[in-house]
Amino acid sequence: MSGHSKWSSIKHKKAARDAKRGKLFTKLIKEITVAAKLGGGDISANPRLRTAVLAAKAASMPGDNIERAIKKGTGELGGVAYEEVHYEGYGPGGTAIMVQALTDNKNRTVQEIRHLFARHGGNLGETGCVAWMFDNKGLITVEKAKVDEDRLITVALEAGAEDVREDDGLFEIVTEPEAFDKVREGLEREKISTVTAQVTMIPKSTVFLEGQNAEQILKLTEELEELDDVQSVAANFDIPTELLEKAS
Repeated sequence: MSGHSKWSSIKHKKAARDAKRGKLFTKLIKEITVAAKLGGGDISANPRLRTAVLAAKAASMPGDNIERAIKKGTGELGGVAYEEVHYEGYGPGGTAIMVQALTDNKNRTVQEIRHLFARHGGNLGETGCVAWMFDNKGLITVEKAKVDEDRLITVALEAGAEDVREDDGLFEIVTEPEAFDKVREGLEREKISTVTAQVTMIPKSTVFLEGQNAEQILKLTEELEELDDVQSVAANFDIPTELLEKAS
């Protein structure tokens, strides 16, 4: 788990940088649109949409943008139709990588992703080739400096969390996907601020990388996340903390 933990500890820094470039808004709007299309525009009845809207608000997205994205998803406004797709592959050193994307052109997206895998010493695989190496879990992170550990553990576990652990300045709260929304809402009621909150793929075990392999996996995951169509990337690598800090 340490590879994922260390990577998640710099996500908020990357998100802040992405927001300045406008990329974060683009990704959030796509997620809101697809969530509304799949589950309807009622936030109270659509957990995925509720999570997406909360993430958009946390990124200071204007309410009008959020409302338009919802209406595009429900068909009240015209717009591009996005499709949710997943890709799996192998990175440097035998690492496993999963990519979740929202796209209006699957051919374009798969070509871009395949190109990046090949450029950085990896290869795109077939569906199912690495999915068995990951668990689908809710993951919520909280800055250690902003919360009392005992209080956080009590609130999270009482709300239904599976585990609470600490890594690199963060507390990580792990939940089953169906309990994610309830745990996040429990933290909100107790005024506990979160850094990230999402249902994501968490590796069951990690592969330790050093040297060139470590540098390549960072470049690959970074450039995959830079693609407009890519919403999230999960990988099972563990590398020295100093390299992750440099990447952030």
